[in-house]
Amino acid sequence: MVRQLEAEGHFPQAPYAFDNGVLSLPLIQLIEQQGKHWVSELESSRLIQWQGQWRRVDEIAAELRQQHPESFRRVNVKRRSGEEKAFWAFTKTVRLKRYGRKRLVIVHEQADLSDTPRFLLTDALHWEAGRVIRVWSDRWPVEIFHEFCKQAVGLEASQVRKEEALKRHFRLSGVAQSLLQRTPAGGRKSERFAFAEDNQQTVAQKLYTLTRDALSQWVQLAQGLFAQGQSYQQVLERLMSV
Repeated sequence: MVRQLEAEGHFPQAPYAFDNGVLSLPLIQLIEQQGKHWVSELESSRLIQWQGQWRRVDEIAAELRQQHPESFRRVNVKRRSGEEKAFWAFTKTVRLKRYGRKRLVIVHEQADLSDTPRFLLTDALHWEAGRVIRVWSDRWPVEIFHEFCKQAVGLEASQVRKEEALKRHFRLSGVAQSLLQRTPAGGRKSERFAFAEDNQQTVAQKLYTLTRDALSQWVQLAQGLFAQGQSYQQVLERLMSV
């Protein structure tokens, strides 16, 4: 995936962010060879070199909380939504076996450091804690998108076997997710109230009905285009032009 993304060149300035299940030496070497930086979550049991000894990172975090809580500095991070959130972070360049020198950031979300910390690791030794957290935070919307696509638009429900059909299914699942996010559905709730039991529709109900009918027509249009043998690129272009 990294090779494909870099070959396409659509995100020349974007760093990579992933969880500890993906972190591996071949992956980070490939990213660094492309001149990119990365941020990964680190397992709490990972050993790092600390004052001449190899110790677990969670033990070091507990020791810092108990003996040097002032080492966790408040960092305000502006997320993609525009909202600013406060974190308390400790950062230091450390050495890991096989990975060499990397920057470690221990992150708390509570000012009293009572919450379970998150351990972040990056190859960008010059980045401050706020930037590392911000890059990691950009990963969360991807998690929400993936969960929503699986639960609401059938991302994993495909039974096709051809590569072209699978790509088409994934792309249309993403389009469906975007449409559902933009669809107003508030009118549906009013149908549960007593004033909506008669035959008179509220404005919200009318809006819901119109939106539902419009989406139905889009689905029928896509179905007809595919029946004509058009590719997913042609169908997407047609849908986006409507």
